[in-house]
Amino acid sequence: MYSLIRRILFLFDAELIHEFSVKAIKLLCLLPFSKQILRYFFLVNTNVLERNLFGLKFKNPVGLAAGFDKNAECYNEFSNFGFGFIEIGTVTPLPQPGNPKKRIFRLIEDKSLINRLGFNNKGLDEISKNLKKERDVLIGANIGKNFFTDNKDGHKDYLKCLQGLHDLVDYFAINISSPNTKNLRQFQNKELLKPLLENLINYNNNQTSRKPMLLKISPDLERNELDDIISLISELKIDGVIATNTSISRDNVKSKFKNETGGLSGALLKEKSNDIIKYLRKNLDNNFPIIGVGGIMNAEDAIEKFKCGADLVQLYTGFIYKGPILIKKINKLLLKSY
Repeated sequence: MYSLIRRILFLFDAELIHEFSVKAIKLLCLLPFSKQILRYFFLVNTNVLERNLFGLKFKNPVGLAAGFDKNAECYNEFSNFGFGFIEIGTVTPLPQPGNPKKRIFRLIEDKSLINRLGFNNKGLDEISKNLKKERDVLIGANIGKNFFTDNKDGHKDYLKCLQGLHDLVDYFAINISSPNTKNLRQFQNKELLKPLLENLINYNNNQTSRKPMLLKISPDLERNELDDIISLISELKIDGVIATNTSISRDNVKSKFKNETGGLSGALLKEKSNDIIKYLRKNLDNNFPIIGVGGIMNAEDAIEKFKCGADLVQLYTGFIYKGPILIKKINKLLLKSY
């Protein structure tokens, strides 16, 4: 059924269809008994799938990655498809339109996407309002800086987002690894990253209710850069890592869009992401939380992420290509593995 729907949707511009899909899901969930019907079809409801990490209880280990519900407009609706947690954002202090369109490209023969959205979002104030709805799903906030903020002042943007959302979400993802905001990846350099994290940690630790802070890293890091980040994680007591963001690599890309700038996600990202996860698991404490992202296009891909060392996984491109049934398939296969 979804493959037929996807065939029709893929006839139109990717960003237009994304906006249409979000609105359609919101309207669908207004129908009588829609919540109950969707949960009947998609939710795998068992305590066996629960995960307890950094003080939070996840109903299951499959989450929606940042970028889908950028403005925290439909996290409750997405939770009806069986996600164990949802990451909203990327949030910046001020609203911004992002990069010029066209900026999302489907690499159908590669089962991948390239996007150069550029942190388009409605800004901290609007997103804060949207997060005040009642919910029964864990929410993470992916935070970043405005594109016009110089890197020397970048820490101020991250801090504003942390302060503004602190009482509204369950954890924070510090996004220093998107390739679509100019110079953002420079924050992965230890000299910039350490003061940024120290600033955020100091604020977080002085709050009545401390929130877990995770670092979202690039799949394109060299081993020496990764070693620096691992060292900082241990030194500063970061709560977890999200591995990984999108890639600027175009290795093995067949699509005519391979020369488009932006971040590559989907099937072609799987091995790079898995390699980073394996390296993190080998060089960090066995109990250190890792969220695996990148190239999960079927249930077996998710199981592979767990075997590489991930504790939780997140979907984005796989959700677009395979639809909401993918969440259920992952959780069902996980149950079989016990």
